[in-house]
Amino acid sequence: MTQNRSSAVMQQRHVAPDALDDFPTAPWATRAVCEFIKATCSPGPMATAEDPAVNRGYMARVLAEYFGEVTGADCHDYGAGYPVRDFLFGKLPAQRNWRISNPPFRLAEAFIKRALACSDNVAMLVRAAFLEGTARHKGLFAETPPTDILFFSERVVMWQGVLLDPDVPVTTWNEKKGVFETRKPSTATAYCWCLWRAGQRGEKRYDFIPPGTRARLTRPGDYPPLPEHLRPREGGLFEGAINV
Repeated sequence: MTQNRSSAVMQQRHVAPDALDDFPTAPWATRAVCEFIKATCSPGPMATAEDPAVNRGYMARVLAEYFGEVTGADCHDYGAGYPVRDFLFGKLPAQRNWRISNPPFRLAEAFIKRALACSDNVAMLVRAAFLEGTARHKGLFAETPPTDILFFSERVVMWQGVLLDPDVPVTTWNEKKGVFETRKPSTATAYCWCLWRAGQRGEKRYDFIPPGTRARLTRPGDYPPLPEHLRPREGGLFEGAINV
């Protein structure tokens, strides 16, 4: 079933917390695109940046390492102190040099189109599957193709509702085996960055974020302490482990 995107429905969008596409972004994945921007753009375009789906601010804090001024907002209050504002509706946001975000997957196309209308440059972290689809090709890529697509050689581990260090084991319930398991977090989902850069519209190229980037761009303090319910215990068995 396709999403009803009529203005009457979408302008009354109220997203329940349990329906949020809440997948915090690994800091190294944000640094990877910032390093690409820094290497391929002049210093001027790195003055201002905004994350319009700021979540808990993990991406915004990394952007502040590279950009002079960084702002962020989200349609839901995650308790990180950012303004609560729905990027897709209301008055067109102020112009920014960059809008960089990990938008809700089901609304990524709408986020991109909105960002293109109020930003000099846009970078969106999307599932690789976002590149597929005839309707999306017709509605977005055929008219406004990305100038750059950056594919990750290493998987970006993103779990719902929690930012996890991929090198730190967690304990979760394995539904198929019927047992608790302690292992490093992983994912079956592939991601990529799509960029639209000013002055290069119409040009299209792709590149790879090479192996070793995660280790090179990971910094001390990037990840919060492991939540209690995911911490390994003796024997790997304990109550309260989540089913992932």
